[in-house]
Parts: sequence; structure tokens; C-alpha cells
Amino acid sequence: MELKNALPKIITSELPGEKAKKIIERRQNSIPNAIKCSYPCVMAKAEGAMFEDVDGNIFLDWIGGVGVTNVGYSQPAVVKAVQYQAEKYFHSMMNITTHEGYIELAEKMNEIVPVRGEKKKTMFVNSGAEADENAVKIAKGYTGRPNIIVFSGAFHGRTLMTMAMTGKKAYAVGMGPFPDGVYRVEYPYLYRAPKGFTEEEAIKYYVNKVEEAFIEASPAEAVAAIVLEPIQGEGGFVPAPIEWVKAIRKICDEKGILLVADEVQTGFARSGRMFASQYWAENGCAPDIMTSAKSIAGGAPLSAVTTSAEIMDKVPAGTIGGTYCGNALACAAALEVIKIMENEDFPGKALRISEKVMGIWKQWQEKYEVIGDVRGTGSMMGIEFVKDKATKEPNPELVNNIVQEAVQHGLLLESAGTYGNVIRFLAPLVITDEQLDAGLEIYENAIKVSLEK
Repeated sequence: MELKNALPKIITSELPGEKAKKIIERRQNSIPNAIKCSYPCVMAKAEGAMFEDVDGNIFLDWIGGVGVTNVGYSQPAVVKAVQYQAEKYFHSMMNITTHEGYIELAEKMNEIVPVRGEKKKTMFVNSGAEADENAVKIAKGYTGRPNIIVFSGAFHGRTLMTMAMTGKKAYAVGMGPFPDGVYRVEYPYLYRAPKGFTEEEAIKYYVNKVEEAFIEASPAEAVAAIVLEPIQGEGGFVPAPIEWVKAIRKICDEKGILLVADEVQTGFARSGRMFASQYWAENGCAPDIMTSAKSIAGGAPLSAVTTSAEIMDKVPAGTIGGTYCGNALACAAALEVIKIMENEDFPGKALRISEKVMGIWKQWQEKYEVIGDVRGTGSMMGIEFVKDKATKEPNPELVNNIVQEAVQHGLLLESAGTYGNVIRFLAPLVITDEQLDAGLEIYENAIKVSLEK
């Protein structure tokens, strides 16, 4: 059986196996401890949603490089596209020579990204953090304003600027002082809204928090951009309510502020649309700038910033760009990824997976007192685990036990959330029905075993 159609199977008596253990020991001796990994897996080869480790164990991956492998591992057409490009040249720096792959990919992004503007332009960089940082630079360049507003629960990266923007300061320990002009407002986390509020009242409460920031943090006329994730990733897979987004869009229009959608994790079919901000556009509140990365190139390092030509062309010369930005191999991979996603309706795949998984998770929510909330958009979904449904006290210890129990049976799960009490779902969208069923079975058994500890 091909690996892409296999089911999880652990053949070693313990994890990590003998070969993996030796490689993990080498890892500990040669790379920084700060680059942490708590999974007992050393990948040997991977296809679809599955990978085999160096000892022959087969794992089902519901993390997907944290949202990188939406088209699956080792997608044959993407492999061929990269091989074809590699035979011609690896690299062409766009500040020195032009390569057509960059242009073709920019044209495609300008066609499909739902930002405002009749004419659009796209620049490429290498990571999600770089994309977010460049989006801020572009917003400042266009508006001439110094400040930005971000949100609690946000994750935007690990550069100095994006560490300042990120809400969870575990990702920034000992790294200050941080850049000035970054102001944080409470994100609309409806599950944890003030007690007794209706959804409408909660949304109004969170909108007012933004208005208050103009009084308490930065005058509106000094704010270049409001930056937010359509569905918070590290913050716990919390979708931004569309009525709240509409209100923020209205504030931005009234105050001359640019609205930036960080789609690093939500983009490329994960949400049931090619981009989650298509839901915004459908409701008349499209962003001005959008960043994307993760699954853009099937695993090759690439990210993008897309906005209107009017905004992009006001950026001072020399302030954006870089050596590897829009690398030829990565652009070739991305063009093939987008073609596959469009031809095979990957947004539709995300919605079908979501329908099945959410249906089962809702049953679990009724069955288990520790499941406080199940939520998401498309196949960007999460379960929030609590100690008690009434108090909603976070239960990160249980989450850690579930993750460690599941991997022993061949399923990779990952935690998320401000309190570390959410388990996220980022399975490659090429996952088979049999693999999905197997994963759900391992997951529920891990919950049961962990509750007995």
C-alpha cells in the first residue's frame, strides 16, 4: 500500500524507536534547546497526510507543519514543478535580475486575493513573520502614521517587531525592549466573553475596546493599521465574528486606518474558502492588506503580502525586499499548489472534512464534561478543554496528556491557546476518509485514557 493511503501503525515497542532515539540525541547535542520538540518522531518519508519514521512507524499527521501541508506531503505535481525549475536555475534576486516565476505568481495572487482595490500588487518574502512585518511597513509607508493596533491572543511571528505584535509573551521571554507604537486590544473571544452577555452584547463590548484604544493608547490619526487574524491560530482557533469585523472595517474607513488580515495560517483553502477574508469580502468588509504563507508553496519557504497598487506603490524605495524573496524554486511550487487547489476544489474538501469532524466533536462535547467548546471555520478547528463547563477553567494538563497519549498510537495532535488548553486540527486536506476515521478513534481513546489518569 502506498504511504499516502496507509493508516497509523506503531511497530516499535516504544517511542522513539532505536534509530529515532539516536538521531534525537544528536539533535540535542547540535541545535538550540530553545527550538523545542516534544514529539518522539524522526521523519524518513512522507506522503499525503502520513509519514513514516526512521524505525518504520507510520503516523497520521494532524499538525501538517502547523498548516503548511494543505496539499499533502510530497505532492507529485509540486515535486515535478520544483524539479523542472531546478534544472533551469535555483535563484534570481529580484533586485538584480527578473525571473518570470515571481511575476506569474504575483499575477495569480493579485487575481485571487480578496483585498480592496481594482488593481493589486504582491511582494514575496520567506516566512509568515516577514510577511506580517512587511505589511506593517507598507501600512506605515502609505499612511505616514507610526502606530498599529493588534489583539490579545494574536500570534504574528518571532522577529522583534512581530514578537511585539504577538499576544502570548511566552514567545518573547527576555527579548525586550520591543519596538514602540504597538498597542493591544481585547480580541472577540466569544466563549470567554463577560458572563451573561448575549453574542450581540459581546460584539459591541469588543468593538468598544477598539474605540477606547484611541483614547487610552493612540489617537486614531496616529494609527496606520489594525492587524488581525481572521481565525486566531496560536490564540486557540478563535474565529473573528463577522459582525465585529464589519464594525472594525467601518472604524478603519472613518479613521483612515488600513485593515490588515494575517492569513499566514488561515490561507490556501483551510477555511473553506481560498482565503478566510473572502468571508469578509462577501460581507462587504474586505481587508486592505493581506499576508499569506504556510501552505502557499507546499512546504517551500515563501510568503506574500498583497494590497492595492495605490497602497503598495507609496512604499519608500529600498524599505522592502531581500535576497531570497520570491525564490524561483518556491515560486514554481506555489504556482503548482494554487493550480491543484483550484482544479480539485480544496476549499470544498475543507468544508466536507469540517462537516464530518464537527459533527463528531459536537457529540463528544455532550459526552465529556471536559470539552467546553468546539469551534472553527472550515477545517481550521479546535476543541477547548476545561476542568468544568460552568467555570470554564482551562485544562492544559489534560491537553498535554491527550497529545502524548495520541502520538503513542500514531496520531500527531498539537495544543494551542493562550492557556494551552486547545487542541487544533490542521490535517492535510488530502486526508482520506479512512484516515480521518482512524484519527478520530485514536483521539477519543486518548481523551478516555487521559481522563482515567
